[in-house]
Amino acid sequence: MSTLLTDTQSAIAPNQAAMAFPLSLAEKYRPQAVSEFVGLEKQRKVISKLVAQPFSSAWLFVGPPGVGKTSMALAIASELRAELHHIPSQECNVENVAYVIRQCQYVPLSGGFHLVLVDEADAMSNAAQLAFLSKLDATAFPPATIFVFTCNGTERLEARFLSRCRILEFSSYGLSEDLTALLSRVWQTEAPGVPEPNFKRLAQGNNVRESLMRLELAVMES
Repeated sequence: MSTLLTDTQSAIAPNQAAMAFPLSLAEKYRPQAVSEFVGLEKQRKVISKLVAQPFSSAWLFVGPPGVGKTSMALAIASELRAELHHIPSQECNVENVAYVIRQCQYVPLSGGFHLVLVDEADAMSNAAQLAFLSKLDATAFPPATIFVFTCNGTERLEARFLSRCRILEFSSYGLSEDLTALLSRVWQTEAPGVPEPNFKRLAQGNNVRESLMRLELAVMES
């Protein structure tokens, strides 16, 4: 189970670990708080209320790649100082589900909440989905635990599973202006005094992660 992450430090400050090499711009400028996200007005409003008054619950963040689904989950963990349990993509199987659920039976190291993050939940095995079904039921829900599942689409998820989650849709619609402004701010920090590239072109597609990677190349070329 070496790919399964259970790490309080990464929940508290996922980008602050000492490293011997520089972070990519996508990681360096990953939002640390819900209020720092580009766009996502509705999502920020909903999640801000969850952070202000957290409660045991299951959430499904649905949307295209690069719009902040996983980063939002990490921001929740950071703001709540939650004990983070991260099941990466393709690793959501019965064994890992059972392991995480056992960990959530204990009082979190921070004394607050557990946060279970399951990336690309639509790729989980059918058996894992069934295992979650029983645990997301009100009678078996782990104490002081917030589940966040992310996915690009819900076609492979059972209706019973979906009915146990609060579904929050993430979209890149209307993101262009805010994303362009973010790229400008990052450029002023990373390449001050250097002629600016075409930020609107770099922001094409409204994918925050990809746009920051394009900007990183522009900084390296400057």
